[in-house]
Amino acid sequence: MRSRNGSPAGKTMPGRRAVLQGIAAGGAVLWAPAVLGQGRARAVVVGGGFGGASCARALRRHDVAVTLVEPEERFTACPFSNEVIAGLRDLDAQRFGYDGLRREGVEIARRSAVAVDAGARRVRLDDGSDLAYDRLVLAPGIELRFDALPGYDQAAAEAMPHAWKAGEQTLLLRRQLEAMPDGGVVAIAAPANPFRCPPGPYERASLIAHYLKTRKPRSKLIVLDAKDAFSKQRLFQAAWAALYPNLLEWVPLSSGGRVTEVDAATKTLVTEFGSHRADVANVIPPQRAGAIAQAAGVADQTGWCPIDPVTFESRLQPGIHVIGDAAIAGAMPKSAFAANGQAQVCAAAVAGLLQGEAPAEQKLVNTCYSLIAPGYGISIAGVYRPADGLLREVEGAGGTSPLDAPPEFREMEARYAQAWFETITGAVFG
Repeated sequence: MRSRNGSPAGKTMPGRRAVLQGIAAGGAVLWAPAVLGQGRARAVVVGGGFGGASCARALRRHDVAVTLVEPEERFTACPFSNEVIAGLRDLDAQRFGYDGLRREGVEIARRSAVAVDAGARRVRLDDGSDLAYDRLVLAPGIELRFDALPGYDQAAAEAMPHAWKAGEQTLLLRRQLEAMPDGGVVAIAAPANPFRCPPGPYERASLIAHYLKTRKPRSKLIVLDAKDAFSKQRLFQAAWAALYPNLLEWVPLSSGGRVTEVDAATKTLVTEFGSHRADVANVIPPQRAGAIAQAAGVADQTGWCPIDPVTFESRLQPGIHVIGDAAIAGAMPKSAFAANGQAQVCAAAVAGLLQGEAPAEQKLVNTCYSLIAPGYGISIAGVYRPADGLLREVEGAGGTSPLDAPPEFREMEARYAQAWFETITGAVFG
């Protein structure tokens, strides 16, 4: 069986400890760029998350003039936000500014991009002004599809938070858990693929289960899933059986887990096999590429953006590149680690194209850590290369944490998760 991240489930990566140590130390996050000549080509990057901020910074190091279009003063990171929900971390630890990019010469436009004229190579901002570009990089992240699940819209999200964009929704879900009486029922609705952070709902379930076990032990947690398999499934389920027996229940698609409708007023989740009334309901709806991708004409009928796996240039609009969660990246999952790596490859390709050079193929790495409880981490890793027009997994180059690892190994991976987060946020925003 293969996991949803594209790696064989249960397959342990050779030399894993050395690889994890290198990743935690930042060795797989950044590499030294080449420097262009004296030309001052202009690139515009839309979106200031892990992909966009990384790409803007890398382009400046390639001596390309860059404007980053981002309306928010600070970025709120999704990785580790599940700890915020479980009361293990403050939201302020997730927030990062853009002064580090400014120091490197990245111009910041505190606006939203609303349209793109691909022919004229101009981006329209929400104040009516335009930015000209030689190459455009879109890193818009995701847009939640409030039209995809009957009964679930933006108003319903105030009663049944998605918390899939870190910020106020994260705190709302945390407050609801804190207010729930002991003996209550928490329900999580997990979407079908593809979506941002494939292991995210199951890490969230784990950490909420830890919160309930330690604070409200008579409560129950049910995960209603639109899938029959998920990333790191064997690792998650083994940990749940050991740590949260009789507390956490996972209901797969084949057992009636897909939520087909919700009633926000009663916090009821309807499935094909029945309905579930919850005291706290976390509904993670289907997703698509951020709105500017639709406006720019780089999203296809799936809602996501097909790209050339060597350059990340759109297959629908020349001169526009798409990275991060919005891109159709083949076997490579939608994660912060993936977005950062794609940003480096895209920046090098853009710099080369601006000089009339053919981009070289690059291998990409992704590692995703998940926390089951404080001091208990698991991970999945993969290596990807362009093949047949997609990013495909390099067989034998990735895998998951050992299923039978001792507690010391789980604690080590939890430390590596924290080290990775500190490394990547420092590299991107510091």
